[in-house]
Amino acid sequence: MNITLRQLRAFLAVAQAGSFTLAAESLCISQSALSGLIKELELGLGTRLLDRNTRRLHLTEIGERLRPRLEGVLHDLDATLKQVIEHRDMQAGLVRIATPQLLASALMPELIAAFQARHPKVRVQLLDTAVEQVMARVFASEVELGLGPEREANSDIDSTLLFEGPFMAVFPPGHPLDGRPQLHWAELTAYPLITLQGQFTERLSQDLRAAAPELAFKPAIEVAYMSTALSMVKAGLGVGLCVPYAASLIRVYGLQMQALGGPAIYRSFEVFTRRGRTLSPAAQSFLDFIGPRIRAMPHLR
Repeated sequence: MNITLRQLRAFLAVAQAGSFTLAAESLCISQSALSGLIKELELGLGTRLLDRNTRRLHLTEIGERLRPRLEGVLHDLDATLKQVIEHRDMQAGLVRIATPQLLASALMPELIAAFQARHPKVRVQLLDTAVEQVMARVFASEVELGLGPEREANSDIDSTLLFEGPFMAVFPPGHPLDGRPQLHWAELTAYPLITLQGQFTERLSQDLRAAAPELAFKPAIEVAYMSTALSMVKAGLGVGLCVPYAASLIRVYGLQMQALGGPAIYRSFEVFTRRGRTLSPAAQSFLDFIGPRIRAMPHLR
């Protein structure tokens, strides 16, 4: 049996119009072409679907049974194809993203708002999670995209560079470091250093040892959340560290930040996706949208 969609649509058009002439017009084909499609369908099914003469047209019993079922099937098919086209043309869609809490609060809201202003029918679902869980969320297919600091290679996850930014010193207005044209890591040793626990500090310590072995990098306080670190900096308990994408959060706390040199240490942030999976049009469009905007921000590249 070799039944085609074109044959089924031809039969349904005739059944609904009750006329070969009207059905042919609705399908924009000739009556002879329409008759040929109906004949091919009946031959393929091995039964007649229409009784017709020069005056009248009737559905056979089998034709009557086929019509409502076919109407439902083709309606569902057309609706599905419409959804595919809408997703392709960004008239619908869902982007699911996992990011660490700091990225989620300091960077993503404005980017999501700008993206949805351009694509109002595409929803963006943001999952803020622990930095160690970003890749796991991608692997479990809870999200399509993960954004976060670079991690060790994973055979199930593809990673692509999104942006890089240098470490910045964070301090209150009027601090002795405020207003200096350039800051060096060695200058921070005169003040208690407040950093984040885990890979943030461990990786930074490794990078500094490799780039400047003579530097004494010894954080005085390590906390779990950037909000805690910034509150402590605001209270005058020490100097903090951050990457420039957190500028909006630094302003909320009324703090200053300045790039550190001697040496400049950069942190890379990547996009994580499931290996071998094609991104949805909405997810790919979101990445294409946010990448240039992030890299155009001060100090980022």
